[in-house]
Amino acid sequence: MNLILVVEDDAAIRNVLRALLESEGFRLCAAETATQAEFEARAHRPDLMLVDLGLPDGDGVNVIRHVRSWSSLPIIVLSARTAEEQKIVALDAGADDYVMKPFSPPELLARVRAALRRGTQRAQASHELLLGEVRVDIAHRIARGPTGEIHLTALEYRVLECLNRHAGSIVTQNQLAQEAWGRKQLGDTRGLRECIKNLRAKLEPEPHRPKYLSTDPGVGYRLRTSDASA
Repeated sequence: MNLILVVEDDAAIRNVLRALLESEGFRLCAAETATQAEFEARAHRPDLMLVDLGLPDGDGVNVIRHVRSWSSLPIIVLSARTAEEQKIVALDAGADDYVMKPFSPPELLARVRAALRRGTQRAQASHELLLGEVRVDIAHRIARGPTGEIHLTALEYRVLECLNRHAGSIVTQNQLAQEAWGRKQLGDTRGLRECIKNLRAKLEPEPHRPKYLSTDPGVGYRLRTSDASA
């Protein structure tokens, strides 16, 4: 039974989440403030966190940053903030997903299950990617398709490595640029788009209709492997 930490200051929403999640067999612990959230996360080591951004003693984004500094557990934001910029800030801080209030209970449960699956896959992450008929060994930097070896540049391997670490989750443009290029390239969306375009041309069966390297417009990119699709 997975343990979920709910970080939410509204008692009514906490009660709704408790009833919903416990009905699906999850165990719950809860926190009403940012300070309590960090304490509960360290004390109970939950399998997943649901985090509201508007907390009485601080911003949920800071909670995400602090927890992400020592743990890779899945984190889903549950917030009434709808601005794209706020969503990007939360994802850049380390959130895996973002669900807006009011939420659909079936959709939230589906996202929780998906995040838990990704967390398990992340813990067992292989350095070999299966993208349809293409296999990419990131550790040894070897890519092969139906017609033989595929040449990828060092940068393209670094981008794939970053996406693979967060497979199934959105990786923001800034996060991807920082991990693959370094801080000096932050904001270079044109260079990143060109790199993704080249990767699709080499790895996707239909580059103009990408199946594995998808775009979340205005936010970032997501890697879907064949295993995850199955």
